[in-house]
Amino acid sequence: MRLLNSGEVAIALNGAEGEVLAAVRRAYLLHAAGQTQVPFSSFLRPVEKEGSRIIVLPAYLGGDDPAIGVKWISSFPENVRHGYQRASSISVLNSLETGYPMAALESSQISAARTAASAALASSVLAREPVETIGLIGTGTINHRTISYLTLVHPTVRTVLLYDVFPEHAKASAAQLAQRYPDVRFTTADLAGVLSAEVVSIATTDSTYWLDLGAHASRPAGQVVLHLSLRDLSIESILDGVNVVDDVDHVLRERTSLHLTEQQVGHRAFIAGTVGDLLGGATLERNPNATTIFSPFGLGVLDLAVSQALVRIAERDGLGTEVSGFDPGSHLVTSTLGGAA
Repeated sequence: MRLLNSGEVAIALNGAEGEVLAAVRRAYLLHAAGQTQVPFSSFLRPVEKEGSRIIVLPAYLGGDDPAIGVKWISSFPENVRHGYQRASSISVLNSLETGYPMAALESSQISAARTAASAALASSVLAREPVETIGLIGTGTINHRTISYLTLVHPTVRTVLLYDVFPEHAKASAAQLAQRYPDVRFTTADLAGVLSAEVVSIATTDSTYWLDLGAHASRPAGQVVLHLSLRDLSIESILDGVNVVDDVDHVLRERTSLHLTEQQVGHRAFIAGTVGDLLGGATLERNPNATTIFSPFGLGVLDLAVSQALVRIAERDGLGTEVSGFDPGSHLVTSTLGGAA
């Protein structure tokens, strides 16, 4: 089995945005074609840590290059107060011949990369071109990674506006990102300022449905909102927008903004389409001046596809460690008989 630690995953991801975008696109297209298995995620919530959770995401990816495996990811928001990352994760890929584990990867960075890539792919089919201004609400790991993919699919971006409930975080993030992308202007702004951007990415740890887009009437016509953290927007915002998701059944769970909307109105008609269908060439009926909202629940097949791509990069570049002892060994009887009876 090949093990990839966080440092090795970071090396594999460096400069691999194209491969990650291709992997996520492929996973979405296969999902739209019914060639995946994505059971509902299971949530563990320790009673000692209110607001914290650990999620398990099993998945199967079909097509010409199939894969099967699982992601185990924790989210402990209090970590950030102590200077730690909120989320930690590990992914395991299994052999489709024996079921034995064949790779294990530290995957918090994979989670961030697949989320960012999914947001960028959605923006590429939803936003009006050219996109010159992007707004970030929340300046943690997810939005930092999202910028690398948004600037790839929208090379015309010239300004990024940042807002965070902790202003010092937004200021520090603007300085860090400016060094990484010297051709783009990064500056902090208040909430109304950030919501003036053509594309807005929301990635926070808030779960209070606090943001009413309708209260900001000066937002541009045809704005695209990437609602990555799923529990920021009010029910009114969802009902007023054109809603695109990754999977209808998955996103209408676990008290997401869309789940609450369904509970209030008693139907799902407010969801206009899925990103997989749009990437496959489907069209979206919408008022060109309406706000389009992309709310991805985060499908396990995306983690699977990106992990599969990174294992191949690792094999090519000699990254990771091959270890033995993670298979159950030979069967006592059938191994001596040359196979099962």
